Amino acid sequence: MNIIVAVDEKWGIGKKNGLLFNLPQDLAYFKTKTLNKVVCMGYNTLLSFPSARPLKNRVNIVLCPPEVERDDCIIVHDVESLFKILLSYDSNDIFVIGGGMFYKTMLPYCEKAYVTEVYANGNAEIFFPDLSKMTNWNK
Repeated sequence: MNIIVAVDEKWGIGKKNGLLFNLPQDLAYFKTKTLNKVVCMGYNTLLSFPSARPLKNRVNIVLCPPEVERDDCIIVHDVESLFKILLSYDSNDIFVIGGGMFYKTMLPYCEKAYVTEVYANGNAEIFFPDLSKMTNWNK
């Protein structure tokens, strides 16, 4: 499994359930890396997308609260169910795309992190673990 994330200089990733920066080049990179792949995320990440719709041309798997049901993406209600579904895909084709708590939950199970570092302070409310302090990570 892979993680893909854009962070500010303090490893911030989000504010008010949105991205810190509008970076067209990074969004294009994200699209290129994840197109026709599996993206898995927490429910708030799905809600942050335009019209709260899944990303096109990807398998969208979303960890949601028990009361949430949708038919436009694969919904799971616990991490155990998530892992059962993920087993049916090539782990190289799976990308964890957020949010903050979901990244922290999935990080121990990921092999590679694709990190875009923005050398600015985005005044984030949500943070990603500082991989530069973790010797077992390649960005």
